[in-house]
Amino acid sequence: MSPTPVTFTSPNAASTYSWEATDEEVAARFGLDPATIVRFDLNTSPTPPALMSQALAAGRFEAPLSEYPPTDYRRLVDAAAARYGVSRAEILVGAGADEILDIVAKVCIPAGGTAVVPTPTYAMYRVLSEQRGATVIAVPRLGETSDWALDGAAVRAAAADHDAAVVWLCSPNNPTALPEPDGAIAALLADLAADAAAAGRPAPIVVLDEAYAEFVGSSLLGLRETYPNLVVVRTASKAYALAGLRVGFAVARPELIARLNPFRPPGSVSTVSVTLVTEALLDPAILDANLDRVVRERRRLTDELRAVGWSVGPSVTNFILVAFGSVDRAGAVAQALLSRGLVPRTFGAGHPLADHLRLTVRDPGENDRLIAVATELASRAPTESAGDTAQETAR
Repeated sequence: MSPTPVTFTSPNAASTYSWEATDEEVAARFGLDPATIVRFDLNTSPTPPALMSQALAAGRFEAPLSEYPPTDYRRLVDAAAARYGVSRAEILVGAGADEILDIVAKVCIPAGGTAVVPTPTYAMYRVLSEQRGATVIAVPRLGETSDWALDGAAVRAAAADHDAAVVWLCSPNNPTALPEPDGAIAALLADLAADAAAAGRPAPIVVLDEAYAEFVGSSLLGLRETYPNLVVVRTASKAYALAGLRVGFAVARPELIARLNPFRPPGSVSTVSVTLVTEALLDPAILDANLDRVVRERRRLTDELRAVGWSVGPSVTNFILVAFGSVDRAGAVAQALLSRGLVPRTFGAGHPLADHLRLTVRDPGENDRLIAVATELASRAPTESAGDTAQETAR
């Protein structure tokens, strides 16, 4: 049984894309209380910093809530520039990293153009490219034995052969949970620039999504100084535990930011979001506390799941990737988790990770629920088939 992705509805009936099922939809399907649903599928950090409640209680906002936020997000831009060590002119603010990715696609991918996407990776790169009418060239990664590393030679060849407008990169990569090998992205940028110069055309825009960079404590932002075609994407959603505020950033050379800026809506980020993310960026203790919590819980969750026989891969992020050896077993485990209100990230038939589940590192109590289900499944008779498990847990 293939572990069908948990996407029950689409916000647009005519759309070819579907988004994650809501808590209410999961609860209705399995006869559960919506309050008991835990999202192990969204890579959010479940413990927001205390500044949220403090700022809300004090009414401490950039502007009255009856007014729009400042259209230049001045204090937020200043805070982001200071945090990332760049100039104000190198920052573009968006409603989450997803709006930044959407703006890049609108500006840089012409209708009928081509985008190169190393796979598996974040699904929105393909979605946004296809929405622009682009052809997506999927380049397989090197595989699990090579830590799903980027195949730089194949990406380079695809970009050259198809005159790619954009190359989408993600490091650490979602959903494989690991960064690219040292020097791999720098080498690819150099190769793309050399190929473009030899062909007498501009180098493709390279989008480097660093949504999880804080978890590894390093960034490739410095490469923008050498490569004017590089856009680095950062976010407050993951390491800062502020996903609901929807704040992301593009960091690039001023001339590239100037190309992107006219496509930015003037007020897509709320006054509340601007205020709270500014405060979070200015307070290193907030980031340090969440990183410490995630690292400790990731280690504990990994150890406990491995102890019951789950094949948990290495991770530097706030999620883990678990291999089950077969699509049927992954589907059975997914059903077992869903029937107990725990929502995993599944991958459809034909996906290179169809026999895997991705699981977010949640808080200790929520992780304990996951560990308990894994322990229960491991205790069953070894002769029980994956198919029987799936049917039993779906009842």
